[in-house]
Amino acid sequence: MNIDRMVMSFAGTMVLVAVVLTYLVSPWWLLLAAFVGANLLQASFTGFCPIARVLARLGVKPGCAFPS
Repeated sequence: MNIDRMVMSFAGTMVLVAVVLTYLVSPWWLLLAAFVGANLLQASFTGFCPIARVLARLGVKPGCAFPS
């Protein structure tokens, strides 16, 4: 798995966790989903993604999420 796919799976997992925690614990967990969405939005404009940098330092190979 490459960095792009791992970033998408991490973001998706965080959103699903936020939804479950919102349902089971407190509506305040929706802030986690909002944070993930805001981070994805800013990453699309700036190219800076914190989790991608962490994954790169851990040695995950770079690559396109959907190679043509």
